Amino acid sequence: MIRRSVALLGSTGSIGTQTLAVIEALNQRGHNFSVVALAAGKNIELLAAQALRFRPALIAIERAKDIRYLKDLVKTEWSGEIVVGEEGLLAVATHPQAELVVNALVGITGLLPTLEALKAHKIVALANKESLVVGGHLVNQTSSGLFAFASQRLAKMYVERSSRSLVPIDSEHSAIFQIIENLRQPSEIERIILTASGGPFRTRPLESFDTITVAEALQHPTWQMGKRVTIDSATLVNKAFEVIEAHWLFDLPYEKISVVIHPQSVVHGLVELIDGTLLAHLSATDMKLPIQYALTYPERERSSVERLDLVKQKLEFAPVGRERYPAFWLVCEAGRRGGTFPAVANAADEVLVQKFLNREIPFVGIAQILERVLAEHEGIADPTIEEIFEADRWARRRASELAQDSL
Repeated sequence: MIRRSVALLGSTGSIGTQTLAVIEALNQRGHNFSVVALAAGKNIELLAAQALRFRPALIAIERAKDIRYLKDLVKTEWSGEIVVGEEGLLAVATHPQAELVVNALVGITGLLPTLEALKAHKIVALANKESLVVGGHLVNQTSSGLFAFASQRLAKMYVERSSRSLVPIDSEHSAIFQIIENLRQPSEIERIILTASGGPFRTRPLESFDTITVAEALQHPTWQMGKRVTIDSATLVNKAFEVIEAHWLFDLPYEKISVVIHPQSVVHGLVELIDGTLLAHLSATDMKLPIQYALTYPERERSSVERLDLVKQKLEFAPVGRERYPAFWLVCEAGRRGGTFPAVANAADEVLVQKFLNREIPFVGIAQILERVLAEHEGIADPTIEEIFEADRWARRRASELAQDSL
């Protein structure tokens, strides 16, 4: 039986709700996972239901004005502590009873909680990609890295370990992690390969991209996700962010990280070894699998996730085209340049995706304006957290100005 106390940041989002569902399923199978703290934004009704179901000692909400509403919803059936804003997020991330912190926040807001949780010697199950995209060097300075909590065999391969650790929740990084964990030494790795579905426009004629609608862009072929991630999957910006994450998670140079289009989303990651061997991780397209592995690691437990029927599978792979996915290549280059460039790419993309969703710019405008923002940015090579947030603010302003000028 596994006993673990969990603090969950972003409890009402897609990853957050699935994390709680996995915890319930694990407990039904005889394990003992307790939820000691929750943090959420504006979905107070769902948060109240979670409070009543999981009985956390602490809840963090975004706005002070929602405290009364939350108390009215839970009445006298829940009487834990309520905290607000950034201070509340950090209180959840560093809760003294929490052994494992699941960071399922969306956006740069997740960076500080990741850093503070690591400083507090928590195991961090990371779904907040911005923590590594915009602040990977800061996370690595704070943590001994992904492999700090890895097996004894891997521990011998890396020096100066500590009890702090990161465990990935993204399906692709979880896949790579599970493969690498079984290698004898890191020098065996030639490269890692992340897979991308290609989004809804994988085969659409390029000359028709000017007419792509919001409804069309939100029709992801294999995953059900939030609106920004779905649009980022159509442009493949999300996959470029995953390349940057992989660079920090696995301590690999960018030339050893590749991406291929794989429409079926059955193969989540591959590792090519120096002798030419390819090791692949395959599973059903269900985020509950990587979530459960992060919760139970280093143990592996049974799940109710649908098993993969290999006989029914058709596996296809293709390169990532530069004309079809220009934003992917722009963000990958921002990752290679490092410093504040990834933060600028992330912030500008977030603004531009929202502009597209609001029908203020066309789909192709995302990449076009992103390119201009990155070209104008004067990067800082080794930024402090304050400089990262300033670059984020600058990029948002500039992306908004350029989007307005394009009308």
